[in-house]
Amino acid sequence: MNDGLDRAYYDRWYRHPRHKVSTPAERARVARTIISVAEQLLERRVRNALDVGCGEGLWRAALLSVRPLLRYHGIDPSAYAVRRFGARRNLRRGDITSLDTLRLRGPFDIIICNDVLHYVPTPELHAGMRALAERLCGVAYLGLFTSADDIEGDTKTFLRRTPSFYRSAFARAGLESVGMHCWIPAALAKDRAALELSDA
Repeated sequence: MNDGLDRAYYDRWYRHPRHKVSTPAERARVARTIISVAEQLLERRVRNALDVGCGEGLWRAALLSVRPLLRYHGIDPSAYAVRRFGARRNLRRGDITSLDTLRLRGPFDIIICNDVLHYVPTPELHAGMRALAERLCGVAYLGLFTSADDIEGDTKTFLRRTPSFYRSAFARAGLESVGMHCWIPAALAKDRAALELSDA
């Protein structure tokens, strides 16, 4: 069965000069931010990261450039990406709805779920966010667009939801915002100063 996430898809959105939605330099900047926030809150170096909807595992290089000993785990529904890069980049087949069945060794200091959630139907999003939050001990980077944003990239199956929809969904999962698409579990948030947390 064709999941639509084949080499042509990744060539278009990640390599084509006119269509690509991010660059290695952009990912590197964001990775440094995520790691800095996580290490500030955890008061230690980050040790592991889970990338949900990892595609070809491009976040791996960005994270390892800052923390070379970090253990990276990626999951994605793309048969192509896992077949081509699975062994080299530690990618497994799955998605946000299969976190409970993948037997991933957590908890994770960093969970990245970038450019994914605005494509996930609502029931699956709620279940997936609960499973994601259960595996998080540090920072979740939940990069996404809402109905309030100008959209770039693959809009074919994009779900236009309000910012308040996502704030509510993430709060239901037990996450609190610290800004810049970064969310932390309630256990980590309870000892933070009031202005360290964002009203999102």
